[in-house]
Amino acid sequence: MSSGRKESEFEKQRRFDKSYLKMAHIWAQNSHCSKRKVGALIVKERMIISDGYNGTPSGFENECEEGGKTKPYVLHAEANAITKIAKWGNSSDGATLYVTTAPCLECAKLIIQAGIVRIVYRDPYSLPDGINLLERAGIEIVHLND
Repeated sequence: MSSGRKESEFEKQRRFDKSYLKMAHIWAQNSHCSKRKVGALIVKERMIISDGYNGTPSGFENECEEGGKTKPYVLHAEANAITKIAKWGNSSDGATLYVTTAPCLECAKLIIQAGIVRIVYRDPYSLPDGINLLERAGIEIVHLND
């Protein structure tokens, strides 16, 4: 801080939020989906404990769309990040999820069950159902679009 004043906890958290969201955006570029590339990071105690981007399950072809439509088995970035945690026996309880697009309803259910307590996202999803459910569950939601 150039002014010499001490950075508040809110300012410090906002700075971290912006950085992790930028990293999620960079991670989204790994997606092979052409309609929309979404990235997610799960952070606990300021450490990235998992990552994900939208795409097909491991071992499947990398094409997400067929005939202009998204294949029904494409996983969302949030689901990929959450299932990685489960696969490796880690815990996301008390973590923050950074995701480039707001969660859908199905991902919101996974987020709640995974014990994630905070969501930071950049772009809205086409339906607000996921955000509405997360609010109902008492999960802190931060929309950063700058």
